[in-house]
Amino acid sequence: MRDPVVVGTDGTAASRAAVRLAAREALSRACALQVVHAFTWPDQGTDYASARGAASRMLDEAVATVQRSTPGVDARGQLRDGPPARVLIGLSRSAALVVVGGDGLARLGSGSLVRTLVPESWCPVILARGPRPPVGPVLAAVDDSEFSALGLRFATEEAALRGSKLYAVHVIATYGPAARAAADRLLASVPESGRRILVGPPAATLVRLSRRAGLVVLGARGAGGARRLGSVAREVLRRGASPVVFAHAAVRPVH
Repeated sequence: MRDPVVVGTDGTAASRAAVRLAAREALSRACALQVVHAFTWPDQGTDYASARGAASRMLDEAVATVQRSTPGVDARGQLRDGPPARVLIGLSRSAALVVVGGDGLARLGSGSLVRTLVPESWCPVILARGPRPPVGPVLAAVDDSEFSALGLRFATEEAALRGSKLYAVHVIATYGPAARAAADRLLASVPESGRRILVGPPAATLVRLSRRAGLVVLGARGAGGARRLGSVAREVLRRGASPVVFAHAAVRPVH
């Protein structure tokens, strides 16, 4: 059986967008969709049974959203006890992909879900954006990090699933013969029509490109294999206009 797509939901508009995106990803992969809510008892002043019942109804509504928007997807709701990041990290061990919303669930402040989930997930994580389906090419941000090839591989497979164009983008601070030669080496595995070498600040350039992209794919950053959000990834996750994938499965290969 194929690994499922997992999506976290908290009943917000952002998580509903994530559910719809996750349903399309599951359909393209011909796999099941796990719609998950991490339940924590709000406070002792709240009736436990009522809170849990409300969470179950929210899950049922999310599954119904999948059935309306993407018929044919095998979607199942799961109510899991525990903090959202811990629940989703655990599920990522056997998932093809984890999807979360771009607001609410995915705030980037200290202690936020994304700041914890993205570096620790065992599979790629998609941060959904907006209510509409993403339209446009898949952009793979390529640099000289050891994880960049993983992001490019994921982007290549994702573009094939979507039937979209793939552009491998390398951003350099200043243009010159040495910088161009280095960029050509990094993009050697990409057909020439899919290569884009741009000059400018990497984060701001990728944010600008995301406005016309269907998906932006970033590899993991971190010296010596450390899994952490780099400055470029943080900026693209915070300000990007399209869904963003953080692909960093260092132990489990991307399907």
